[in-house]
Amino acid sequence: MMNCLIIDDNKMARAAMKQLASQFDDLTVVGECSNAMESYNLVNAQPVDVLFLDIEMPEMSGIELTRHLGVKKPIIVFTTAKKDYAVDAFELNVADYIVKPVTIPRFLQAVEKVREIYNSNKVDVSFEEKEFVFIRDNGILKRLLIDDIHFLESMGDYVKVFTQHKFHAVHITLKSMEDKLPSNKFLRVHRSYVVAVNKIEKIEEGVIIINNKSIPVADAYRSTLNKRLNIL
Repeated sequence: MMNCLIIDDNKMARAAMKQLASQFDDLTVVGECSNAMESYNLVNAQPVDVLFLDIEMPEMSGIELTRHLGVKKPIIVFTTAKKDYAVDAFELNVADYIVKPVTIPRFLQAVEKVREIYNSNKVDVSFEEKEFVFIRDNGILKRLLIDDIHFLESMGDYVKVFTQHKFHAVHITLKSMEDKLPSNKFLRVHRSYVVAVNKIEKIEEGVIIINNKSIPVADAYRSTLNKRLNIL
């Protein structure tokens, strides 16, 4: 069950979102707020898993609120009447960005994304002899070999751990994850990416290819990468 909070300065918009949320058995609306400051206090006072957050509000916008919530913020879905904020929103690694009016199919799509992140984010990671990680997902403890990890992608408060066929979303920062992994096997190549060096298939025009996925290499990390590669 996910506790969600609806934040919008428009009363009718809040009512519409509440009606949509009520149709999902795993969503519980624990409150609604008409401004960002009110929601900030509520998030800090009680457990909230998901925010359905309007962007354009008086005094403090939804984007400003997101930045103030810090590292352990809830999963966020932005709702807005304009497309103009999409770039800013996704730089904050929100789960989704819905342009009003919110339709049932579009809301369902957002909830599915939230559900995936929420279920994956009940993740505890522990390292033993730098050989594997334990991932706890829905109460089941699973072992993941470090050698099966292809690369890591930062999602703000979370890190996507990619293997050959899937990924796990871990509630940890990329820096913390990088510090725990063996440095002889993994390398930071971008502020948002850490790669397993032995999984690199090729590099084309400054882009690493691993398992048919493209990973950018930032200029600041290019020299370090070149030193690690066994170039003939």
